[in-house]
Amino acid sequence: MAFNFDIFCTVVDNFGDIGVTWRLARQLHDEGHGPVRLWVDDLASFSRICPTIDPAQESQSAGGITIQHWHADADLAPARVVIEAFACELPTPYKARMQHMAPPPAWLNLEYLSAEEWVEGCHALPSPQGRLNKHFFFPGFTDKTGGLLCERDLMAQRQAWQSDKDGLADYWESLGLPPPGRDELRISLFAYESEAIPSLIEAWRQGPAPITLLVPVGRALPQVLATLGVESAHPGDRFDDGALTVVVLPMTDQVGYDRLLWSCDLNIVRGEDSFVRAQWAARPFLWHIYPQEEEYHLVKLEAFLDRYLASHPQSRATWIRGLMLALNRGEPCQALWQGWDAQCNGWQEEASLWPDRLLAGGDLVTRLVKFLETKI
Repeated sequence: MAFNFDIFCTVVDNFGDIGVTWRLARQLHDEGHGPVRLWVDDLASFSRICPTIDPAQESQSAGGITIQHWHADADLAPARVVIEAFACELPTPYKARMQHMAPPPAWLNLEYLSAEEWVEGCHALPSPQGRLNKHFFFPGFTDKTGGLLCERDLMAQRQAWQSDKDGLADYWESLGLPPPGRDELRISLFAYESEAIPSLIEAWRQGPAPITLLVPVGRALPQVLATLGVESAHPGDRFDDGALTVVVLPMTDQVGYDRLLWSCDLNIVRGEDSFVRAQWAARPFLWHIYPQEEEYHLVKLEAFLDRYLASHPQSRATWIRGLMLALNRGEPCQALWQGWDAQCNGWQEEASLWPDRLLAGGDLVTRLVKFLETKI
């Protein structure tokens, strides 16, 4: 069954919300589920991850998807499926049109991702809104949730990329780097500010093995530079300090970011979109979750770690949990980092199995379409 979709996104944290909704829009379109119109209030931020976007255009097309600049007075005919991302408020005139549609549209609120147990009980629940029912669609890690965004051919693409030695050598050359040395570790860092980052920099530059740190332009870069005693940097710049080499990368589109994650030995990621993509990379990763009031983000982190670490031996699970909590609490990580050599191989083995476990019940779009087929 084919539908047509309106997806609404308010850009809250630069790239997280738009990252998720752009991936959702592309997958719905590319896998043939119907035309998609993506409404975005901040086209300038959007253009950072989709360079073909012109922030001055009210309406344009990108990859076959209509990109509509979102205004509060938007008054266009609604689609058969309306998705408001992360509890954003639909424009009043648009919502009034929805109330008079016959048959009524399917209306979903795409919620934030959480591994907490209560999500299973709230997923797909309706909320009456006049003539309409708005359903809450929760991404998640179990069969009783909405699953995770993952394109149909993504795992095959990733496996092909990681097994192509010549292709990887070309990739590193495009970043101005040779292939990794025998004992070299390559780490990507796309995080929020954290007092833990300088301690990691210290551990890496004083360590016994070479480490190359790849840092896209973003919020963590100034901290990295300050720790190195560097005032400013531009994409392409490279800094050597002890065992550590830091390479500054430009912002990239989502395909480019996936390839960076696939290519590194360890990925430090943030928010929701890069968090999920790090899991599909099948590599060890550290999640720097978005800080919330009263440290509720740590509750969400612990809930995820309970699931993610369930198959790890206790010693490794304790070490990974400690490292992630230290990163998120802004605590020193130098002593914890010393456990990397002992734990990395086992972590890599489990990381390679994790994506298949998550996809056993289907990806988010597969589950979303099955749900819609019961509503339209």
